Amino acid sequence: MDDPGPLERTAPRRHPQSEGFEWRPARPEPARRLSPAAIDGFNRDGFCVVRGAFTPAEIAAVAAEIDPMEAAHAEFARARGGRVRLTDAEAITFTLHLVKRSPVLRAFAAHPAIKDIVHDLIGPDVRLYWDQAVYKKTEKPQDFPWHQDNGYSFVEPQQYLTLWIPLVDVDEANGCPWIAPGLHRLGTLEHRPTDIGLVCLDAAPDAVAAPARIGDVVVFSSLAPHRTGPNLGDAVRKAYILQYAPDGAVVVLPDGQRLPQTDPDRQFFVLQGGR
Repeated sequence: MDDPGPLERTAPRRHPQSEGFEWRPARPEPARRLSPAAIDGFNRDGFCVVRGAFTPAEIAAVAAEIDPMEAAHAEFARARGGRVRLTDAEAITFTLHLVKRSPVLRAFAAHPAIKDIVHDLIGPDVRLYWDQAVYKKTEKPQDFPWHQDNGYSFVEPQQYLTLWIPLVDVDEANGCPWIAPGLHRLGTLEHRPTDIGLVCLDAAPDAVAAPARIGDVVVFSSLAPHRTGPNLGDAVRKAYILQYAPDGAVVVLPDGQRLPQTDPDRQFFVLQGGR
């Protein structure tokens, strides 16, 4: 595959807390939804794409809930000069913790298809860890650079799961995900800050694009380096991102504090004892 990253290549370096990390392959017995080939691909490459997990009507309902909240967040950013943290109101917005504000999205976060996927790749006791909408605008095309989700907050266990759910059809032209396969096995990498987000790789020559249609979900490990390209289409590229971690996961702060991820308003159980 062509490498979408424009910067000079450098070798990835492990985060100091990743020394001794060993990838734990998913081996569900039996799997509820994912095929053996999908599970093998996830273990090998760090991601898979599940087709037709949701109906168009379900995705339309999710988008209808998110759109006004994203619009309000964009206006909030504009009132503060256009930028709030990583949000640039004219380029890319990150609207956080939507399950706290929407019963529709709280229910969707425990959709039967999602329960099956997290069962197959995490295990029987799983909580929602994070949710956010990411909308890429057309007015100011912008990359979101190579990073791992565990590079933003160091979670233990390091292996958790991101479900990247497109609310519109996505491809290489409007900013679908690209994944650097195989590097998830290194554990969390060192990241450096930039104006547009943390970066763990300057380039990934073996990167694989993951286009997806409404109803699909791109599933990847928290340790899979990924990026999205600029939106060069003619409409907003919309995605809803749900992250799931095994019960007992903690965020480890630089000073060593360990914060349980059990906020009942947004880190609720999706599975307990496999149910």
